[in-house]
Amino acid sequence: MGIRYIKEPDLIDPVMVAGWPGIGNIGLIAVDAMRRSLRAEQLAYIEPWDFFYPNKAIIRNGELVDLNFPASEFYFQRTDKRDVIFFTGEEQPTEGGRIYAEGSKAYAMANMVVDVAQKFGCKRIYTSGAAVAPLHHTARSGVWAVPNSKVLLEEVMRYDNTIIMSGVEGREGQGIITGLNGLLLGVARHRGIDAICLMGEIPVYLQGFPFPYPKGSKSVLEVLTAALGIWMDMEIVNHLAEESEKELTGLYEKLPQEVKDQLDRLKQVTVAAPESGEVITEEDKRRILEDVDRFFKKGGGGEQH
Repeated sequence: MGIRYIKEPDLIDPVMVAGWPGIGNIGLIAVDAMRRSLRAEQLAYIEPWDFFYPNKAIIRNGELVDLNFPASEFYFQRTDKRDVIFFTGEEQPTEGGRIYAEGSKAYAMANMVVDVAQKFGCKRIYTSGAAVAPLHHTARSGVWAVPNSKVLLEEVMRYDNTIIMSGVEGREGQGIITGLNGLLLGVARHRGIDAICLMGEIPVYLQGFPFPYPKGSKSVLEVLTAALGIWMDMEIVNHLAEESEKELTGLYEKLPQEVKDQLDRLKQVTVAAPESGEVITEEDKRRILEDVDRFFKKGGGGEQH
């Protein structure tokens, strides 16, 4: 297994922005939208053979001609403010039937991503994912942040619409990031590179469903572009967020009134400062999840995609 370079440009003080699939695909949507908006060029890719099984067999004129594997690709772009390297993975490597990336394959991939960052002189890496929160789908998603060094805390606390993850109500100064986002922060720290994970909020009642949640991605991009001083066209992300909210509101209207009443309580919740809003207990969250799950299992949500 290895990294195959397509180009080796001279980049000036670049940063890396990385994203993988996850809950609501928040990180992947954010990074891919930014990459496309800046029209980044392909830089390199990670060979998939030792990380993934093929997800498709390509047949032409009756003959199997190739196998398709999940892609793990790097892109780059020079901007007026700074150069950027993007990494997007179509899948996270897993072992032993685990849901989230962990084990030797995930650790190897995280190190390969950092290898590319170091090769081109990146001193900062941003990753992105989802933060499951007591949030209503009509509300603006906040962003939870985790830096991999104390010196970054003061900077992160100045970001708009952002809270340090360990400061979220009920976490008592602790937090866990599953999958490659957490691994990448740890590997970067070990190798002397600053890294920050930005996680867009997704409503707790959507965490178990295969719905993308671009509202969370939009909030991440607002923070990320401001931090980097880079402009990007947000039209596509805004459109995705609006369409997603319309679809979710349509499903919401089909819910039994008692379930809607439970969800409406989330409109009053303030995660960063619970004393200023209504507190949703773990029992409340459990009941909401059970009610919503029961509704969809009965087929009340219509066609599933």
